[in-house]
Amino acid sequence: MSALRLYNTLTRSKEDFVPIDANNVRMYVCGPTVYDFAHIGNARPIIVFDVLFRLLRHLYGKDHVTYVRNITDVDDKINARAARDFPGLPLNEAIARVTETTANQFMADARALGCLEPTEQPRATDNIAQMIAIIETLIAKGHAYVADGEVLFEVGSMPDYGRLSRRALDEQQAGARVAVEAHKKNPADFVLWKLSSESEPGWDSPWGRGRPGWHIECSAMSNRYLGETFDIHGGGLDLIFPHHENEIAQSRCAFGHDVMANVWMHNGFLQVEGEKMSKSLGNFVTIHELLATPKFGARPWAGHVLRHAMLMTHYRQPIDWSVARLNEAASELNDFAIAILDSETANKARENPNWEKELAPSDQLVDALSDDLNYASARSVLRGWYDKAKRMDKSAQRLLYVDCCFLGILEPRKLGALTQGFGHRGVTDTSNLIDKWNPAIRAAIANADSNRLNILRRDLQLTGRDFEVATEGGVTFIPVGDETGYEERVEALITARLAARAAKNWAESDRIRDELLAMGIALKDNKDGTTTWEVKR
Repeated sequence: MSALRLYNTLTRSKEDFVPIDANNVRMYVCGPTVYDFAHIGNARPIIVFDVLFRLLRHLYGKDHVTYVRNITDVDDKINARAARDFPGLPLNEAIARVTETTANQFMADARALGCLEPTEQPRATDNIAQMIAIIETLIAKGHAYVADGEVLFEVGSMPDYGRLSRRALDEQQAGARVAVEAHKKNPADFVLWKLSSESEPGWDSPWGRGRPGWHIECSAMSNRYLGETFDIHGGGLDLIFPHHENEIAQSRCAFGHDVMANVWMHNGFLQVEGEKMSKSLGNFVTIHELLATPKFGARPWAGHVLRHAMLMTHYRQPIDWSVARLNEAASELNDFAIAILDSETANKARENPNWEKELAPSDQLVDALSDDLNYASARSVLRGWYDKAKRMDKSAQRLLYVDCCFLGILEPRKLGALTQGFGHRGVTDTSNLIDKWNPAIRAAIANADSNRLNILRRDLQLTGRDFEVATEGGVTFIPVGDETGYEERVEALITARLAARAAKNWAESDRIRDELLAMGIALKDNKDGTTTWEVKR
């Protein structure tokens, strides 16, 4: 089996990973600032470092890996949101309302994306004492000073400040990014502690009632839960400077070590349909909206589809988040599910939902991921198993199932609902689902295998469809559940398709037509410009 190799931003090279203590491999990842629901860009580090967490647990043992992902619940954006949304409440109560709601939603989103719970999820407000202690140490060692009601870190006191971002100190000139403030010794000096007014949240400290700066919280929480030095620190590319650079400065100067973390990993940026995501462009979308609403692509998407789509681009590369990408991910996962749906492996999984936890991922998958989380190679492994599994190779079916579970892109008890329609009746991916189910159902009919037919029916119903068997052995697919809701969904899609045709957006028109076909709906475009439909027989 290959050694684990990870790209280290600190050295700009891929290196063999050697933990400080193999009995306690330690990783810290910057989590959300809970002033609003997390957007899809926030999902990338959640998913990427969950895959690394799973891999480390496999390599070193699940009881020998500590994964910390913080929650920032003290921030001026939170204060502003609380004052805006709850103007009639005392500020602390309003802040609690905002942070509880958004933190709970974030954790629900992470679960829906197939992420394991981190070992620890500390909140900044529970670690104020630890922050104050580090700030006191920095002052005592000559790395921080008090000025104009603030405690500031003196970047000039650290000779190799800028080592992670490779930005020389003399490049930190005052201007657009660094405010000119007379009380600072250097324009790049950053806030460790600032005073709070009566209308702002605050904590007692040696420098008066105030609140921490942004960067100090991660130094405090990583030290509390992982120690003065640890193995891996992760986050988005946008955090390299100033956040991670300043974390390193605080921790190294406080504790006297050459490094804070041995390996620094950063995921690339995300854009949406070829453009930077922003509210002004109207392409801003949250994880919750993708999971629960038709805002993006005219339908909700399953968490496993979002996860697979996110991983399809290597984590260090920029990613273009698009409907086409999600359709590709959904189609591939649907292929995998169909290949193992009618198998001994699937039956074992239904009988014992924890069965896959007793099995190790394939060596081939582990080798692929050990090359700096090379998901392209991992997909090749999965496609190899799939090619054999669809020909009823039992070993390949088991390996495909176990490897998908290991990656978090398959939920054991819901094999039939793996497509983007999971949890949303009548919505599936744009591949022709009916044509894929027909062979398995017809084979069960031919063999008079009522048990297999029942299993297939139960799984198909999870996608919002059922089937009827005619006396001559033919199969008719029908919708299940709320017939009115199903018809409303069909009519809404037809209306959207007509609008696309009127705008000469033929690609969107074809996409909607394919989606309706996947739902088992055949369209007929009439000469008068209307469209009628019927259930495909």
